[in-house]
Amino acid sequence: MDGTQTLVTLLATLLALILGALGGYTLARRRAAHDGGGSPSLQAHLAQLEAQLAAATAERDLLARQNAALTTLDEQENNVLRALAPVAEKLGAVQRQVALLERDRVEQYGQLAQQLQSARESDAALLQTTHALNAALANNASRGMWGEVQLRRVVEAAGMLERVDFSEQMTAAGETGAHRPDLVVHLPGMKHLIVDAKVPLGAYLKAQGLAQDSSTPATEARRRHLADHAKALRSHVDVLGTKKYWESVGASPELVVCFLPAESFLAEALIEDPALLDYAFSRNVALASPATLIALLKGVAFGWRQELLTENARELFELSQQLYSRLGTMGGHVAKLGTSLKSSVERYNAFLGALESRVLPTARRISALDPGAPETLPELAPLASTPRVLSAGELLDELSQAG
Repeated sequence: MDGTQTLVTLLATLLALILGALGGYTLARRRAAHDGGGSPSLQAHLAQLEAQLAAATAERDLLARQNAALTTLDEQENNVLRALAPVAEKLGAVQRQVALLERDRVEQYGQLAQQLQSARESDAALLQTTHALNAALANNASRGMWGEVQLRRVVEAAGMLERVDFSEQMTAAGETGAHRPDLVVHLPGMKHLIVDAKVPLGAYLKAQGLAQDSSTPATEARRRHLADHAKALRSHVDVLGTKKYWESVGASPELVVCFLPAESFLAEALIEDPALLDYAFSRNVALASPATLIALLKGVAFGWRQELLTENARELFELSQQLYSRLGTMGGHVAKLGTSLKSSVERYNAFLGALESRVLPTARRISALDPGAPETLPELAPLASTPRVLSAGELLDELSQAG
C-alpha cells in the first residue's frame, strides 16, 4: 500500500510538470506569433518544444493508463487482503500455538536433559559396581563364597530348611581322609545327597569381555577362552571324582552334584565340550545349574512328602490295631457286666419269692394280732427284664478268652 501511494504521488508530480511545460510552450508560441515568427532560431526552438510536448503528451497518456491500472490493482489487493483477513487470524492463532509448543519443547528438553544426566550418573555407578564385582570375582576366595551363597539361595528357593532338610559345611571322615562338602541334602530313609559348588570363572570372564567385538581375531580369542573354561570345568570334575564324598557320608549314593551358580557357565562349557556331561557321570559327578538343581531338590521334597504320608499311614494302621484290640477288651468287660446284672436280677427275684412266701405270711399274721398295725403291706413286683446278650464274634471271643 505504501509503494502504491508513492507511485501515485510521483505520477501527479510528473503530470504537473507536463502541464507546466505545455503552458510554457503555449506562452512561447504566442510570443513568437506576436513577434512575427520570422526568426529561424525561434522556429527551431518552437519545433523542439512541439516535439517535447508530443513526447510529454504520450508519456502523460501512458502514466494515466498506468495510474488506472495501479488503481485497479490496489482495489484487487484490498479485496485480497479482506479475503485473507480470516487466514491472518488463523495464522496468528497458529503462531501463538507454535509459541506454546516451543515453550513446552524447551521445558521437555530441560526434563530430558535432567533425565539423561540421571541416566549418565546411573550408568557411571553401574560401571563402577561392575568393575568392583569383576575385581571381587577375580579372587578365588570370593568366587567360592559367591558360589556357596548362590547354592544356599537355590536350596531355600526349593522350600528346604537348614538343619532340617540340609546341612552346610558338614565335616565327614572316610578312607580318603576328612572332607567337608558345601551342602548335604537329607533324603528319606536317613540317606544323603552331597552337593559341592564350583565357580570356574577366569576364562569365562575373559571370553565375555570379548563378546561385544565381532572381529575375527576377537572371535577366535573368545573361542580359545571358552575352550579353557570347559577344560577348567573338566578339571573340577576330576577333583570331585577323586574325593569320593559318598564314602565319607554314610547312606549316600555314589554320586556328587557339582553346582554351577549360573546357567551360562554350564551352557558355554557344553558348547565347547559336548562330551563333558558323559565324562562327569563316568566320574560319578553330576553337573547341575540352578534350574537343574531346583528340579532335583523339588523331587527330593516330593520324596519327603511321600515319606511323611507313609509314616502317617503306618501310624494310623498301628493306632487302628490298638483301637480294635481295646474295643475287644471293652467288649469283654461289657459282657461281664451283663452277666453280673443278670445274676443280680435273679437274686433279686429269689429274694422277692422268699419275701412273699416266707416273710409276708408271718407278717400278716402278726398284723392280724395287732389292731394298730396297717392292714396291708406294699406289693413288690419282680424284675422281668434281662440284659441283652452279646452277639458280636469279636466280643464273644474276647469273653471266652477272659473266661
